[in-house]
Amino acid sequence: MALIGKIREKSGLLVVLIGIALFAFILGDWRKMTQGDEDQYGYGTVYGEKVEYAKFEEAIGKFQEQDRMQFQQQQREYTQKDQDASADKAWNYVVETTIFDKEFSELGIDVSESEFDAYLYGTDGFAVLPELAQGFTDSLTGQFNAKMLEKRIDEMETSSDPKVQKQWEDNKKYYIDRRKQEKYFELVGQGLYVTKLEAEEEYFAQKEVKSASFVVRRYSEILDDDIKVSDAELKEYYEEHKKDKKYENKAGTREVKYFDVVINPSKTDSAKFNRTINDLKVGFAATTEDSLYVLKNSDIKFYSSLKYATAVPEGHEKAQKLQSYPKYLDTIFKTAKLGQIVGPYENQGNVMISKVLGFTPSRLKARHILLATNQSKDQKVIDQKQKTADSLVKFINKDNFAEFVTKFSDDKGSVPQGGLIDNFIEVDMVPEFASFCASKPIGSIGTVKTTYGIHIIEVLERDATNFPLLASVAKAFKASQETMDRKESEVYNLLYKLEAKITKKSEIKAKLELFDTIAQQAGYFVRPVSIQDEAPKLYGFNTAFAEDKILKLAFSEESKVGDLTTAPIKDKDRYIIGVVSSIRVKGVPAFEDIESTMKKDIIEEKKAQRFTNQLLKDKNLNAMAKRANSEVMKAEVTFGNPQITGAGFEPEVVGALFSGLKDGQRTLPLKGKMGVYVIRVDKTTKAPTAANYNVEKEQLFASLKGSLQGQVISALKKKAEVIDNRRLLKSGIRR
Repeated sequence: MALIGKIREKSGLLVVLIGIALFAFILGDWRKMTQGDEDQYGYGTVYGEKVEYAKFEEAIGKFQEQDRMQFQQQQREYTQKDQDASADKAWNYVVETTIFDKEFSELGIDVSESEFDAYLYGTDGFAVLPELAQGFTDSLTGQFNAKMLEKRIDEMETSSDPKVQKQWEDNKKYYIDRRKQEKYFELVGQGLYVTKLEAEEEYFAQKEVKSASFVVRRYSEILDDDIKVSDAELKEYYEEHKKDKKYENKAGTREVKYFDVVINPSKTDSAKFNRTINDLKVGFAATTEDSLYVLKNSDIKFYSSLKYATAVPEGHEKAQKLQSYPKYLDTIFKTAKLGQIVGPYENQGNVMISKVLGFTPSRLKARHILLATNQSKDQKVIDQKQKTADSLVKFINKDNFAEFVTKFSDDKGSVPQGGLIDNFIEVDMVPEFASFCASKPIGSIGTVKTTYGIHIIEVLERDATNFPLLASVAKAFKASQETMDRKESEVYNLLYKLEAKITKKSEIKAKLELFDTIAQQAGYFVRPVSIQDEAPKLYGFNTAFAEDKILKLAFSEESKVGDLTTAPIKDKDRYIIGVVSSIRVKGVPAFEDIESTMKKDIIEEKKAQRFTNQLLKDKNLNAMAKRANSEVMKAEVTFGNPQITGAGFEPEVVGALFSGLKDGQRTLPLKGKMGVYVIRVDKTTKAPTAANYNVEKEQLFASLKGSLQGQVISALKKKAEVIDNRRLLKSGIRR
């Protein structure tokens, strides 16, 4: 977690913002009102112990504030979805911090004050941390200045503002924890080793090649329905194999099958909407009060007469922060006349009518020298910068511009590029800068005053094509209330029909099959959603309300397989009807939960046995291929890459080829993932003699080292039996 980021910008310090107190207060009160004083899980548990409310809420505040600032810098909207993503990062941080604190304690890993100072200042063998090297750079030498860092830390430690002191405490803890983790992984990494034998095996696995001929009978040649499996066979297979690792439930899960009934507008709705759009188009063309017309009639209340009204085609790199229009309208908009009405057209779920207010160049390129005023309001400072710029511009030309950038520009970000700012449009820049670049002749060099200071600008390029400035009326094509009422009645009737018929069935399998049948007969597609007990999350739903209803259906204490939704679930422009189709506990699966999977495996085994019997009737590959109405295929195979050309990934089959089979010999029928194979080794190309296997050893070690942290964290989380209860807690289902 980069809690400090870029610490300093110029002479000031940018530190991590602490979570907003109001946020924690509101969240705390909500918890008290909804959860009471005692709960079993809270937000979740790690090693069976509840995650501290205050710790998690503080982390949410920090991560959301950091991400919100980042989105603002990128001029992007920080949506509810983004807030949820920040909360997920906070959760992972708290869980991992809790786990590592336990590891550090048990292993005695700590950081002394002297080690912390050396780590922070880059002494005693430590390299200077990149963010500190960047944040505390001496303007004269361009090197890290430890005195500057020391001064700033002292200011924070002795500050009279408790918030500033807390900021330093948080920063210090972050770096101490970071160093502890480094020591932890260094310790774990000491156990990594690649033996000479492993390296040698890797060498031969990659270098030795088997040229083979083979015949394959694919399982797809026989329809599943042509293979009969009796209930007795299935139950016997279950008893024999239910404890097999492949069938084990790795975690407890709930499954809900559901289908959705979309509320589409009727023909009457469509005709009425078309009349409305035509009336709006006529009115928009006639009005001279564009802003009032848009704000009165548009579902999206946005109007600007400035460059913020710029619109770009969908897929353009700036489409995220500007208006956009379909690509097929690009030529129409770029060649339109002022005041022209374009539309109606569909865009991002709305029907749009747009009026062209103006144009802006579709691409600008310039370079500049900034004489910064640091937003000073002192006119003497501004006048002095202007005087300097006026004197410099007399000597600047296209050939020496880059030299003057290096000597004089305060925009350090563009200095390495010679002051170049490429591929921008007017709305990207402050108005004065943008207007100069958009209107002055190519090659012009002049000065412009902005809030940042005085710029010396050279206009380099400007595309001949333009983007339009648009005022748009957006209308959503929705079903009328009458249509929605009629659809609601239909959905309720369908649910009543399901409930009446399903309650008559006693067997779970029959209930679920009936649910599928009735839904399909009504023309709806049934899909499953699997939800983990330890970390319940749902995807594919439009509202939190619908998610809550599905979670309650699956996780209520009285929930059982076969339970239907008590009422259709409204999810924006659709209704959802669901049924609990599975409740799986961790470990050995119940027969009902694994029945269909085991049936497929039995069918595959029966197909494999049938193909094996057929292949054993012939003594050579050509005869086998002829009987199967196929052909003998060729492949070049290595043990390290168990792919068979023309067949697929078949590690067990490839393994058989390298189990001592000599050239000219063939295997017995082998059951693979895609079918049954008989393979003959035509030629073995031995691996070249190697003096050593150092390259393979280094590659294997690098692979182990690269995956170390991820595998360790995953293993620690598994050991900690982490339960993420946030979603069920929010829904009031599991406390």
